[in-house]
Amino acid sequence: MRVLIQRVSEAYVKIDDEINGEINQGMLILLGVEDADDELDADWLIQKVNGLRIFSDSDGKMNLSLADVKGEYLVISQFTLHASTKKGNRPSYIKAARPEKAIPLYEYFIGKLKTVSNSKVATGIFGADMKIMLINDGPVTISIDSKNRE
Repeated sequence: MRVLIQRVSEAYVKIDDEINGEINQGMLILLGVEDADDELDADWLIQKVNGLRIFSDSDGKMNLSLADVKGEYLVISQFTLHASTKKGNRPSYIKAARPEKAIPLYEYFIGKLKTVSNSKVATGIFGADMKIMLINDGPVTISIDSKNRE
């Protein structure tokens, strides 16, 4: 399971020209699920994401968590995080999980994140054509993979 996290001052996702989810200060999380992933991967990532200290303290150092700043999450499914560009110029998505596996893990991630964080968790819709608007704060962008634990 992979996430790409962007620290944002605001973000929203539109589906069919309607805002489906929006947040103020917080984290935009693009979440990719691969075939080898399970709930243990999601649990590990949730703990890591929820504890990340990427928000600035009064000295300007990234020393505060999302909870410390009363931030919010926007979680978007993103199978292309598992793209392989090893051969040719057309990315392969062979490692990305099929919807029958990915949807339950995506929903598990969201549900558990809500429970663990006690923060607002907005979402897109799995598999939908989404337009995401954000203001990346910093910019701060972090990639985490549950398989290599970094």
